[in-house]
Amino acid sequence: MNIKILGSGCANCVNLERAAREAAAELGLDAEFEKVTDYGDIAAYGVMRTPGLVVDEQVVLSGRVPTAAQVKELLAPLAG
Repeated sequence: MNIKILGSGCANCVNLERAAREAAAELGLDAEFEKVTDYGDIAAYGVMRTPGLVVDEQVVLSGRVPTAAQVKELLAPLAG
């Protein structure tokens, strides 16, 4: 599973990455994390408000920082 954190690297982006890593670990996912900081690349995903969370090239969240439990709920169905 490829998980991308979209954003400039601000505190919200860092918090989203922390929550996503925690959720992936709790689910036992073999996930590769990537940070996307280029605004052109972020816009290409259709994300206009950061931070954004992309899982296997699918935008699953943008514009807010969820808790690890909320990220876990988003990732669980995709763990397939």
